[in-house]
Amino acid sequence: MISAVTLPRALRVGGGSVAELGTLIGSMGYRRPLLVTDAFMVQSGAAENLIASLSACGLEPCLFSETVPDPTTDSLWVGVRLAQDHNADCVIGFGGGSPMDSAKAIALLVAQGGEMRDYKAPKINSGPALPIFAVPTTAGTGSEATQFTIITDSKTDEKMLCIGSAFLPVAAIVDFELTLSMPARLTADTGIDALTHAIEAYVSRKANNFSDLLALKAINSIAGNLERAYVDGQDRSAREAMMYASTQAGMAFSNSSVALVHGMARPLGAHFHVAHGMSIAMLLPVVTEFSVGSAIPRYAECARALMCASDSDPDRLAADKLVERLRNLATDLAVPTPRSYGINEQEWKKLTPLMAQQAIDSGSPGNNPVVPEVTEVAALFDQVYA
Repeated sequence: MISAVTLPRALRVGGGSVAELGTLIGSMGYRRPLLVTDAFMVQSGAAENLIASLSACGLEPCLFSETVPDPTTDSLWVGVRLAQDHNADCVIGFGGGSPMDSAKAIALLVAQGGEMRDYKAPKINSGPALPIFAVPTTAGTGSEATQFTIITDSKTDEKMLCIGSAFLPVAAIVDFELTLSMPARLTADTGIDALTHAIEAYVSRKANNFSDLLALKAINSIAGNLERAYVDGQDRSAREAMMYASTQAGMAFSNSSVALVHGMARPLGAHFHVAHGMSIAMLLPVVTEFSVGSAIPRYAECARALMCASDSDPDRLAADKLVERLRNLATDLAVPTPRSYGINEQEWKKLTPLMAQQAIDSGSPGNNPVVPEVTEVAALFDQVYA
């Protein structure tokens, strides 16, 4: 079988590597980057420091810091106009998943125009787009190595999955020191998101030998380090391992796919304004239990990589141990349920049919080991709330 593999052209990996961003951009022939980030990165001084570093390399950066959590179609236009007015020749995504998704969308809209809904899956977007440089500050999305972006339609509240090489960064900076200030809740949720990327990439119907190696390595790295980083955010070795695992998991699912957990997480997050990582964390144990029987050997290998099952365990036992481990992990990392998070039960039930249909329509559940009917997705939403 021939697998089409897409990766960034360049990576700079290691503590302090963010200092090399300006040199990297200049070496590729670009001079006028639009730096896309959020208010927190401005308030912390990180954005100002990066602007100064870029300027010191002879670049002429422009700052757009008005990204919002779970970016919407409406939130993009100021950035698009700013990029046009600046005559930007590249875009930098600096921050967590929201600045990354915004940067990718802006890069495409500047080059092609139109509305983001014109580019949602199943459309494959191969370009053109402004070149994207990715600098993640959280260990979870893996967006620095993926050909995806997620944008919420402001008119319909649909979280739109947009796919294609137009969204793949040309280069990424993977600097774990940027994650040292992450709070415990964000560490937990983004870490579970990275774990889910790796598991879903491995059990996906689109899995291949290349993505398999990256997925299992990411799972194994997360196994020994997620709880350590959650308990002690200054644990440098745990932070470094989680950062690399996030990038590996991003490469894995970008060259395989995500599946049912992500398909369900998008409408959950859109309708109830739950952060993406937390939405994933709420869903992972229940959806894995639903899916495990259709890919027992694959889930068993995930369990062994996660070090909750041994090589001597039969596959069925190992797969069951994975489900148990994911439940315990949610407890250990204080993952809320929709109920404890404060989501109204009647509103949840009212929106469940729509969320189930939107999950199916996203296409991701079609990659799941067992492809669910819309009624089964609705039942899973009910189970997650209960």
